[in-house]
Amino acid sequence: MTEDDLRKAVAAERGEQAELLAALSPEQWDAPTLCEGWRVREVVAHTTTPFRASLGRTLLELVRARGDFNRMADRCARRDATELPPERLLASLRDNVAHPWTPPGGGAGGALSHDVIHGLDITVGLGLDRRVPAERVAMVLAGMRPKNIAFFGTDLTGVRLQATDIDWSHGTGTPLRGLAQDLLLVVCGRRLPPGRLTGEAAARFSR
Repeated sequence: MTEDDLRKAVAAERGEQAELLAALSPEQWDAPTLCEGWRVREVVAHTTTPFRASLGRTLLELVRARGDFNRMADRCARRDATELPPERLLASLRDNVAHPWTPPGGGAGGALSHDVIHGLDITVGLGLDRRVPAERVAMVLAGMRPKNIAFFGTDLTGVRLQATDIDWSHGTGTPLRGLAQDLLLVVCGRRLPPGRLTGEAAARFSR
């Protein structure tokens, strides 16, 4: 896949998420997601933070968080979710579908992963039947290296992840089957609603 392919996938993912978010009710914006402690509004505030924050502002926030990226992200997401109404958060996404932001060292593939994963945090958390295009999920999984998987700290010992909709698998051991997008969430340490995974280890990765 080329850089242009990844950029097009990022823009498509953001555009589709914007359409979905525009149809949510106020109650859904305040509903929990798969990101522990974050409602839909915090997740959207987080994914759109790079479109609002300058490099200088980001560095200042990182200093305030004592160099802890996760602490900084949580603080900024909660602040923006409180200060900005859903309409502003949605506009921030809509106006930046082609924004060139990439996570440090992640490139366009990292931006796609960031958007796809957090989009799934919302849709799966809300119980919405959104299927991210399989080829897009495949791009994300193809970019997963051992260091990326290790970052999430998920214990996949003794489990072989096996996608049912694309040709992808990971690990060795007892098969854990599901849609590629659901296995991506497993890799990222999310616990899924019951019934989305099959195999002896399904309960281990479900709520």
